[in-house]
Amino acid sequence: MLAEALKNLPVSTDPNLLVGFNKADDAGVYKISDNIALVQTVDFFPPIVDDPYYFGQIAAANALSDVYAMGGRPLTALNIVGFPVSKMPPSILNDVLRGGCEKIEEAGAVIVGGHSIDDKELKYGVSVTGLIDPTKIFSNDGAKVGDVLFLTKPIGTGVITTGIKQNVVDEELIELVTLQMSELNRTAAEIMIQFDAHAATDITGFGLAGHAYEIASASDVSIEFRADSIPLLPKALELAEAGMIPAGGNANRSYLSDKIEISATIDDNIVHLVFDPQTSGGLLIAIDPARADEFESELMQKIPAGARIGQVVKKGATALVLN
Repeated sequence: MLAEALKNLPVSTDPNLLVGFNKADDAGVYKISDNIALVQTVDFFPPIVDDPYYFGQIAAANALSDVYAMGGRPLTALNIVGFPVSKMPPSILNDVLRGGCEKIEEAGAVIVGGHSIDDKELKYGVSVTGLIDPTKIFSNDGAKVGDVLFLTKPIGTGVITTGIKQNVVDEELIELVTLQMSELNRTAAEIMIQFDAHAATDITGFGLAGHAYEIASASDVSIEFRADSIPLLPKALELAEAGMIPAGGNANRSYLSDKIEISATIDDNIVHLVFDPQTSGGLLIAIDPARADEFESELMQKIPAGARIGQVVKKGATALVLN
């Protein structure tokens, strides 16, 4: 729906706009000198966990991730709040903002202000401005045939948070998924920069398949995933089998149905998870095959949950293949 709404909007011809909304990238990039550019993004959403402090942490980490996915360094942040003044005590908003503030400070950025409105439902997010070298932008259009694909966080947050809402998830799993969603992608970005990745994106609401499709489409290639190599959060498969499929996952699957070839031997619950909308997911990174083993070794040392999950191949009949 968003693509349909955006398709007739004029695209800026400003030569300093290095990355705009027309490429489905994670953030916009505007050049201000030969060696400095601004990277900008914004994201906000309703609570996906009950604890307001951790909701603030997760929402801030999710927004910061767009800057990391481009290879940028977060600099400043603006809070964006919708708050039901007549329904919730101010202490809840204080906890949300405290969680967001601490996560932004962890990223080395500073909060410079924000904006709030009285709303029917609590919503929180952050607009982030960062700095980036204009010659080292990790966009989604640089993937090359032969590149090896890595994912830096397990998937399954969508089915788990849906299970949380249905009261079928135990406290141990709630804590685990909450900590993963609140984890910054800073270390993953640092490794990506160190190894001169060809392309990258963070995995959020469009799911692994959706964001991979954006890379494949922008880079004019196809992407092959090995289903048995994709890291999954604990009990994600069981929750998918139990029907904890979020509406966004079904929407992703419907939209991408003609853009992906899926082997008939793959468990349909794994297929559901490939389309599962993620919150503050990991980075999907395309690495030169000559450096893939070295990259994998570094990744395993610093982010053991990451994994090599596929490769970039010559453009075929579909943008995505799941074997």
